[in-house]
Amino acid sequence: MKSACWLLIVFPLALRAQQGSEKLFGYTHLQTLYKGDTVNMLVKSKAGEENKKKPIFLFCQGSLPIPLMITYTANGKTQVGNVFVFNPDVLTDKYHLVIISKPGIPLITDQRALSDSYTFKDSTGNFPGAYTERNLLDYYVERNKEVIRFLNRQNWVSKEGLVIAGHSEGSTIAAKLALETKAVSALIYSGGNPLGRIMTIIERNRLLEKDSADLTTEDMVHWQNVVNDPEQMEGTKGDSHKTTYQFSVPPIQYLEKLKIPVLVSYGSKDAIAPFEMYLRVEMIRQKKKNFSFRVYRGTEHNYFPLHADGSINYDIFNWDQVAKDWREWLLQIDKGK
Repeated sequence: MKSACWLLIVFPLALRAQQGSEKLFGYTHLQTLYKGDTVNMLVKSKAGEENKKKPIFLFCQGSLPIPLMITYTANGKTQVGNVFVFNPDVLTDKYHLVIISKPGIPLITDQRALSDSYTFKDSTGNFPGAYTERNLLDYYVERNKEVIRFLNRQNWVSKEGLVIAGHSEGSTIAAKLALETKAVSALIYSGGNPLGRIMTIIERNRLLEKDSADLTTEDMVHWQNVVNDPEQMEGTKGDSHKTTYQFSVPPIQYLEKLKIPVLVSYGSKDAIAPFEMYLRVEMIRQKKKNFSFRVYRGTEHNYFPLHADGSINYDIFNWDQVAKDWREWLLQIDKGK
């Protein structure tokens, strides 16, 4: 499971958000309701400090309908893969870490029931309708606001600081959520494209082009179709037009309005790297002093290094170091208060 732990991860249980919680593989499982939907959350706390009042570190995961908990069998025992892409113990001294499952996707699933990319599909081989109907930036932001309100009612949650972090698709959710939620004290924007999803799609295909190949013209045709019909919701095998449109609104529009501390982290070999450099140049031009940047040289979208031939070296796992760097940045913010 190590090589796949950067993917993200989820088993519907009886609604018991208001009655209490239960333990699942060392995580506290909570539920609440949002517009009639059951919302599953997993909380990772330092052992023995589950009820100690601490601020929340809310992590917004990346794209695709991937369960939060993927189980597998090793040495005759049921094990669970990484729920967070990094070791959450790095941050539990100060925070309760929270992650929210994808809508319409079970909380826990055996890896044998998932696709090769660890996505969950229904009996027809498509993404579940409950997921595709809700796989929208606006849905995630508004749902996460409700989760924050729910968490703030818990007696183990300190209101002295709320850190929002997001990777890839989650970075866009985190950025807009940070702009629209006054309680947020710091934002970690990881592996995101400040110019939006369509630019990532185009850049990734541009990097794959050979001398005679033209892979981006089709992207432009697709984008024109999205703009012509931005409310189209067919997304059984991928993103609907509405999803693509909402995530393609340049997140720099959210980021540049923030006054809280923002850490931008990314791999230098990621397709989004030029756009992160543009963000840095633009924040300098705007004389924004609340932005910090951390570049992981020679690494791709999920902080894995590349072999000489450009293939990904999954043997070197950098996510835990990334999380440690996030922790150090947060400590520096606290010292500066």
